[in-house]
Amino acid sequence: MQAPSITPRRAVWTLGVTQLIGYGCTSYLPATLAKAQASSLGVSTAFVFGAYSGGLLISALLGPMAGRAVDRHGARRPLALGSLVLTLALIVMAAAQDGVQLALAWLVLGAGMALALYDIAFAGLVGWFGQDARRSITGVTLIAGFASTIAWPLSAWMEGAYGWRVTALFWAATNLLIALPLHWTLPRPTQPAEAAHAAPDEADEPPVPGAALKMVLLATALAVMAGVGSVMAAHLPLLLIGLGASATAAIAAGMLVGPAQVVARLGEFFLVRRIHPLVSARVAVAMFPAGAGLLLALGPLAAAPFAALYGAGNGLFTIVRGTLPLVLFGSRNYGRRLGTLSVPSRLVGAVAPLIFALGMERSAQMSLWVLILACLGALGCLFALRKPAA
Repeated sequence: MQAPSITPRRAVWTLGVTQLIGYGCTSYLPATLAKAQASSLGVSTAFVFGAYSGGLLISALLGPMAGRAVDRHGARRPLALGSLVLTLALIVMAAAQDGVQLALAWLVLGAGMALALYDIAFAGLVGWFGQDARRSITGVTLIAGFASTIAWPLSAWMEGAYGWRVTALFWAATNLLIALPLHWTLPRPTQPAEAAHAAPDEADEPPVPGAALKMVLLATALAVMAGVGSVMAAHLPLLLIGLGASATAAIAAGMLVGPAQVVARLGEFFLVRRIHPLVSARVAVAMFPAGAGLLLALGPLAAAPFAALYGAGNGLFTIVRGTLPLVLFGSRNYGRRLGTLSVPSRLVGAVAPLIFALGMERSAQMSLWVLILACLGALGCLFALRKPAA
């Protein structure tokens, strides 16, 4: 096996920064720009969230193809292309003069998400470091976990001071001038990633026992948590306001999500060799119902604890997305498998913000109850999974 021409530390810092930018200009953008875009272009806020959902659908459709490309050719080119596509999408968004052009921008943004976000970064880390990638995956999510803490207030401030068009151009510039050059510093592929970590007898390895059932259970849990994450990224401040919090308190609570993610990931980082990813997954999923229960019981007084528990759970589960498939199925064909697992996640993540927005118009409490029940179902799927034999 050839040694990768990049150290884990450099890979973590490079991808951590680019993932922070990538999520800042995608998942955390609708919550701050949707209302202003709708008012400016004469469309409804639901239309903007629908366009964002369309972008997530595009991302879901392209996910498996992007994963296979990383298995064959490495992560460098997909990530760099993703930065370019995100730049183009944000420029088109800034120039949009009507709803159709705005929807086109969100759709192109979805294509960039399929190429530039966690799934491709994780597959790149596994391609370089094999089973040793778990710690690097955690390290990348540690840095990128500040995306909400930085992006939400920064985008909100820029939108208020300069307008949503300038905000979109700012994020386009960060992709073009920071993320793209960093992605080009990643190593060029020297051999297919799936072969780089194959032992001599691994080419004809037997299938993982019960692999199909494990894939279904894992895909279900991933899809539920993707839906919750997509809803919270788009609606967390609006949900808290709907439950009685002031706008200032809602934004302040939302700013706790990033630090909570980082604290949880720090714990995972230092305990990575002691805690199985399946245990981390169960703890992560349980945190959302716990926080939501407090919010329903105490109202706005629990806004901060709810945001912190959601952030901690989401932070842990982001790592699980990358590490649990690696532990359950191995590093061979990791990109393809992660791409396949991501399809239901991205489909659910695509429709969830729009459905939740419609539900919020009727009852914020009932909408939150739906998320609680979904998380309990995901928790059941994770308890049905078993740790593989050593």
